[in-house]
Amino acid sequence: MFHRFVVSLASLALGISLIGAAPLSPKPQGAEIAFVRTIQADLGKRFATIADARRAGYFRYTNEDNTGAISYANLHWRSTGPSHPSQLWYDVHGHLLGADFSVPVGDSPQRPNLWGVNPARWIHIPAHVHWVVRGPMGKDSYHATSLQEFVDAGGDPLFPSASTLVKMGKVQTASSVKHLFEYPSIWDLIVWIMPNPNGAFAEKNPLVHPTKNAGMGGM
Repeated sequence: MFHRFVVSLASLALGISLIGAAPLSPKPQGAEIAFVRTIQADLGKRFATIADARRAGYFRYTNEDNTGAISYANLHWRSTGPSHPSQLWYDVHGHLLGADFSVPVGDSPQRPNLWGVNPARWIHIPAHVHWVVRGPMGKDSYHATSLQEFVDAGGDPLFPSASTLVKMGKVQTASSVKHLFEYPSIWDLIVWIMPNPNGAFAEKNPLVHPTKNAGMGGM
């Protein structure tokens, strides 16, 4: 998926840029330990189920990715504190896996220095566009495109219209689009809520077993 793919590439690039320096451990260090413990206890209780997330305004916008995570967003891209993640992830069985925290790049040109977390853990994700198409029996489909492609087709990222997707040939009817939004340029921090032997800031978790279809088709 776009989000995980970009995070993975950005993490690799960061590692390359720091050749010669000690690699940043995915396990919490120093003040990060308290941050992780706090959000694991708090978010693990408040968002234990997908129903909890939906009641709080989160909605699904991706398929299962290759880490086994399905992402839910609330479109509040500035996380005002550890109790306000911009995204939550669940596995195919509805178990809470982790969360994203975000800060718009327009609000912070430099990597955020928040909550005792090493700024190097924040990864830049460029702006793009997501949409969800209604499917039969509740089987929605999840898609994304570059911001440039959307704008070139006449779309307005601030007020996106499903008619632009029709013009692009992405959907047949505007009424079939359930959600359409710009994912803005942000600094993004991923944290595992469930225990992860690799560390709370690791990309993958060996305790999560993606299905055979993970990372395939759409977003």
